[in-house]
Amino acid sequence: MIYLDNAATTFPKPVSVSAEVSRCIEEYCGNPGRGSHYMSRAASEKLFEVRSKLCDMYNAPSPENVVFTLNTTYAINTALKSLVKSGDHILISDLEHNSVLRSVNAVCNSRGASFDIFRTYSGDSDRIIKDINMKLKKRTAVIICLHASNICGTVLPIERIGMLCRKNSIFFIADAAQSAGLYDIDIKNSGISVLCLPAHKGLYGPQGIAAAIFNDVAPESLSTFVEGGSGVNSSEITMPDILPDKFEAGTMPTPAAAGFSAGIDFILKNTPRAVRFHESELAGMLYSNLISDKRLTVYSKPGSSGIVLFNVNGLTSVETAKRLDKVGICVRAGFHCAPLAHKTLNTGQSGAVRVSFGAFNDKRDVKILTDSLLSIIKEV
Repeated sequence: MIYLDNAATTFPKPVSVSAEVSRCIEEYCGNPGRGSHYMSRAASEKLFEVRSKLCDMYNAPSPENVVFTLNTTYAINTALKSLVKSGDHILISDLEHNSVLRSVNAVCNSRGASFDIFRTYSGDSDRIIKDINMKLKKRTAVIICLHASNICGTVLPIERIGMLCRKNSIFFIADAAQSAGLYDIDIKNSGISVLCLPAHKGLYGPQGIAAAIFNDVAPESLSTFVEGGSGVNSSEITMPDILPDKFEAGTMPTPAAAGFSAGIDFILKNTPRAVRFHESELAGMLYSNLISDKRLTVYSKPGSSGIVLFNVNGLTSVETAKRLDKVGICVRAGFHCAPLAHKTLNTGQSGAVRVSFGAFNDKRDVKILTDSLLSIIKEV
């Protein structure tokens, strides 16, 4: 099998990740914050270890500002539903995943807010900032956008967007689902109010855990949308007004956190820059192999991304993916939970085929994929 769907979730995981998950389950998987015994303390220490690593990695104010969630979508919902108020105006980009688009639409419908979409111009920073400025309103309270696209690799200038938000007293929520582990992000100096990221993609951890990392937001001003036991102030009827406890209702996934910690170690050892270069080099090779063939339509452009988006002319994206699957190549077809982005790229009614490289892919994978595609094209 050749796995080329790393934008959905990276695979395989480093041996150190699965080993630490197993060690947690066997040796220290108590309920964190729910007891003073050894097992509970050990689980709590592991959670704090991950918070501390993420705090250092992304320059957050403190480990306590790292709030664990189920996945990036839950992190985005936590950020939006704690910040957006009635009458607010929100801006999103034209490349957003449904994790942002649907969440923004829902919060607007439930709270009487509104949103508009700014254009991304293939990552042209000056034009992006100009378009955002044109769409700002007096009621604009939140800008939320991805850092890197999950279908074409376009990278948005989050530092410039963050500075614009800071200048205009606007909350900035950055979705780092596709960039965490590949790009250096500085929360404090980039004007980011909340950074949302998963363990299971570029940080090579397991599924089932992510983080919303808060920066310049007062916890007492935030609204909760999930309540329950937190192990703190249990005699009170409301959630505690401190981070991370305000948003961490119920038992936290300690085994996933253990794997998250090992995944962070893996990416720091190899460095985000080196992994990004490796992935983009493979994507560049594939792009060069495909772009001159008139029987293909390629939508992505080479750059600092491990993603190539294309269609075989005469086949739907799903049919192409099925034929590749028959020869043991895993890619993803369709709209990748990002129909807004596909509309921006004009990929057509069946979406497109996405190849996304990871740290464990190599040049041999590119050659086998290219040869397989050429065989498929000859059959069309």
